Amino acid sequence: MSIKVEAICQKERKNIMSNRMNKYKTVASITTELINLESILKLPKPTEAFMSDIHGEFNAFQHVVRNGSGNVKSKIRDCFQGELTNETLTHFAFLVYYPSEQLTEVTSSLSSQELHQWYLTNVQRLIRLLGYTASKYTRSKLRKAINPAFVYVTEELLYSDNRDQDKQAYYWAIIENLIELGQVDSWIKMTCATIQHLTVDHIHIVGDIYDRGPAPDKIVDVLIDRQSVDFQWGNHDILWLGGAAGSAICICNLIRICARYNNLTILEDAYGINLRHLARFAERYYQDNLAFRPKSNSSNLSVEEDEAKEITKIHQAISIIQFKLEGAVLKRRPEFNMEKRLLLDKISADRKYITLLGHNYTLSNTCFQLVDVKNPYALTDEEQAIIDKLVMAFTHSEKLQRHMKFLMSHGSMYLRYNNNLLIHGCVPTDEQGNFIGLILNGHEYVGPELFDFLEQNLRDSYSQINRKDNLSMDLLWYMWAGPNSPLFGKQNMTTFERYFIADKATHNENPNPYYQLRHNEKFVRKLLGAFGLDPDTSHVVNGHTPVKKGTSPIMANKKMVVIDGGFSRPYQKVTGIGGYTLLDNSFGMQLVTHEPFISKVAAIRDLTDIVSTKRVVETEEKRRTVAETDIGREIQVQIKELKQRLQELKK
Repeated sequence: MSIKVEAICQKERKNIMSNRMNKYKTVASITTELINLESILKLPKPTEAFMSDIHGEFNAFQHVVRNGSGNVKSKIRDCFQGELTNETLTHFAFLVYYPSEQLTEVTSSLSSQELHQWYLTNVQRLIRLLGYTASKYTRSKLRKAINPAFVYVTEELLYSDNRDQDKQAYYWAIIENLIELGQVDSWIKMTCATIQHLTVDHIHIVGDIYDRGPAPDKIVDVLIDRQSVDFQWGNHDILWLGGAAGSAICICNLIRICARYNNLTILEDAYGINLRHLARFAERYYQDNLAFRPKSNSSNLSVEEDEAKEITKIHQAISIIQFKLEGAVLKRRPEFNMEKRLLLDKISADRKYITLLGHNYTLSNTCFQLVDVKNPYALTDEEQAIIDKLVMAFTHSEKLQRHMKFLMSHGSMYLRYNNNLLIHGCVPTDEQGNFIGLILNGHEYVGPELFDFLEQNLRDSYSQINRKDNLSMDLLWYMWAGPNSPLFGKQNMTTFERYFIADKATHNENPNPYYQLRHNEKFVRKLLGAFGLDPDTSHVVNGHTPVKKGTSPIMANKKMVVIDGGFSRPYQKVTGIGGYTLLDNSFGMQLVTHEPFISKVAAIRDLTDIVSTKRVVETEEKRRTVAETDIGREIQVQIKELKQRLQELKK
């Protein structure tokens, strides 16, 4: 029987409300709280943003977060309603996006008198915009969003009417003193950050912060700062979670990917993981090999020849260790039904051919010098020592453990949130749309139960770091590469074939039938029902597979929205765009299409935004309120309990 692991954000909300309930013990306190809660239910539903498959592209990600997927500029336009020219509006928008950089620019280019006037104008504008952005929140929530150092000043400016003759001098004196005391720059930066946070109340990351991009760690730092966020883990995220839990096979896979895309600095510089012992080992046993040369990553950094050769050797060394470890898992886990992925024992004695499914294929770019023909899956003593050191490094990296703890505490395999089902990859099915999965100890885990089972095992492995060769640790790798893994979504992961076999027929990975079926409304409605959602009012939000150019991301009569639009630069050739963000607010759902992001420097220099179009997915007949959200339903339960308590006190 599976154990349902509820999303941590929902648990936290319930705990907070439970603690709050204990505070109300008098008629006056209960009455005040009832008025507060009943009023909150009438407020407009806050805005949620959904993003997926960021793949380490920090600069593009942070721009989308800073501009609220285009919402910040829309708020400015609505707030000032024709008062600002297009040029002024754009300059003001970029002040909100990048306050530090814009302040540096104006302080260096304006005279002292011009700068003083610039401060007066823009502080006033920021106060107006903050008030407009915060209009659908309580004062309490706004106060918590403001930097504590500036709460008093900001609230006085917000709630003082500068048109009131009696308050004008008071209002402008506050601003003048901010400038005179040298605090105005700090206040502007704080206020811009608050506006960004309030514009999008909650962020959903539908998988894959990690992969080939150069700065996934910076993305996690931004999300830790925001807090109001949840994750549905992607297949690449699982490798890093597994690595932090001490899975040697996950560690090998992620190092191989970092080497392939010239991103070993993520490990060495960002997370402080020493790879010198691996580099020295690779130098002793491996040579240059074109198939393992690092590919250029999204930062377009060139690689010196000597460094490229070193990475090439590391790439080969870790790949061979990976193939050996995978073979060991497959041998001890026949229940995974992946015997055909046992490949090293199919290589000919002269290492020139491999036999797959009765066909002989010529091998090229080989590097099997440490593969024992008689015992191909055995690690050498040196390889085992390398792995032991790597596992130690991953499990003792303070920053990596801190980041993975955040992903664990705010993450899940799937999430039901405000009538949306969030899934990174797929729900494994056969061609008829029947759920399929994993059979263990005579029980078949399919559909939601498969997700719950895998999540529970991930949490078990993470809470018992360094448990080797147990089922939970082996399932971490299955989640990455298993044929019925909801995160992988393909029949085979043909990494070996792509390195060593020229015949591209062997490279096919065969996507799960889910990816065809998700176009079918009947199937998606069945899916929503299986996960406990109302098919008439709910949607599936999906990532993982880039939406090809010319293909609609909105499927199954608007029941399915696929939001992998190409944050990762290599995929932009496939998608033709720079990514999607799905917005869900009180007016309905919009799919925002982003143009490719060139660089932060170019964006600030040219004042170029990357929102190209907004496409309406669904429009509400009337604005949705907090009462119609998950939080609203929890508030209604609390109201009922408070009313019961009030009646008891009045007796």
